[in-house]
Amino acid sequence: MTVDRRYVLGGIAVLTALVAAYLLRRVVATVFFALTVAYVLAPVYDWFTRRGVSSWFASAAASVVGLLGLVVALSPILVVLNFREDEAIELINTLPDTVTIPIPGDPVELTSAEVTDLATDTVLQVAENFALAAPGLAIKLAVFLLVVFAMLMERDEVHDATMAVVPRNYRSVVAALADRARETLFAIYVLQAATAVVAFVLSLPVFYVLGYEYPFTLSVVAGVLQFLPIVGPSVLLLAIAGIDLALGATAFGFPRAALVLVVGGIVIAWLPDPLVRPRLARATADLPGTLYFVGFTGGLLTIGVVGVIAGPLVVALVAESVDLLAEEMRIRSAVEADELTDHAAAEGIDPGTPTQRVPDPWTPDDRDLSAVPDAEDGPAADDVGPGVGPGDGADAAGSGEGSTDAP
Repeated sequence: MTVDRRYVLGGIAVLTALVAAYLLRRVVATVFFALTVAYVLAPVYDWFTRRGVSSWFASAAASVVGLLGLVVALSPILVVLNFREDEAIELINTLPDTVTIPIPGDPVELTSAEVTDLATDTVLQVAENFALAAPGLAIKLAVFLLVVFAMLMERDEVHDATMAVVPRNYRSVVAALADRARETLFAIYVLQAATAVVAFVLSLPVFYVLGYEYPFTLSVVAGVLQFLPIVGPSVLLLAIAGIDLALGATAFGFPRAALVLVVGGIVIAWLPDPLVRPRLARATADLPGTLYFVGFTGGLLTIGVVGVIAGPLVVALVAESVDLLAEEMRIRSAVEADELTDHAAAEGIDPGTPTQRVPDPWTPDDRDLSAVPDAEDGPAADDVGPGVGPGDGADAAGSGEGSTDAP
């Protein structure tokens, strides 16, 4: 048997890719992020090429757009880690020394000293680790940009090489999976990032008006938490409300804990989605929030930061595969129904006639007694011997051959 040359070359490409992934495993996460970003930046590349820009310059321009988006998204976080760490520590130190939880019959008193020390050490450790990792991050950033540029330049070649090893009948399946992957990545990168920016902008005046000392830091945290599905900035609002409740803080004559839960819950936690999502919904995947949450948390806990993107992406592809299977089963059922209708029409049977249930002679309780002939009518057609048709049975009954007397 001769093996198609395309499949051999495809197998070699997959094998060498696996070997490269193992040898370059320290930058696999960076390459994965770059591939997904290049997939999202494909419309930007197409926009430049439609205006007569060469492929090289279009790839470079799209890569710069991706870099600017990354810088804009990470700048507030970097500012907080490098220039606002003292504010974060002071915020932690505002916690009361003890907090009593009023459990009926056995109230519990928690000491915040150990928690404060742990949180302070964590903030300092994160800032120190970031400073030490800066050279390595610069190298990974260069790798990231090179991979994005190369993937945009060779996008058509990669597409053609992938489709070449896929049988023709299954190329529509690959195209559907590719569309779902694009929509999911767009939802993760563009939609969630836009929602996070809106949440950050809306959080600044809320925290400032309510009298918090560090509105910028709290707004950055609220924007980052927008990437956390389902719960989002609600976690921050609950934590702040708990601190305000313990301190007895007030604003405008009302408990500040209640105000931040009500106003912040509406403006920060709820409002960004209806402001952003309807305007970008056409280009996003129709993935339920529960599945997105499972992919996000499962991927993050299993493979780390890469799982934030890989988890929802895999879940979306599984959902698309199930949809394709269901659609295939519906098509097959429709084809079989059409074949049965055509067969019935060829036999002269009305396809609208309901099918009658055939009684089971071995279950007397279910037997249709109306179908049992009377003794004087002779045996039914089914009771005659083998090889005798219905007409023969009737003749035999009339001639006395093969008939039996009723008991």
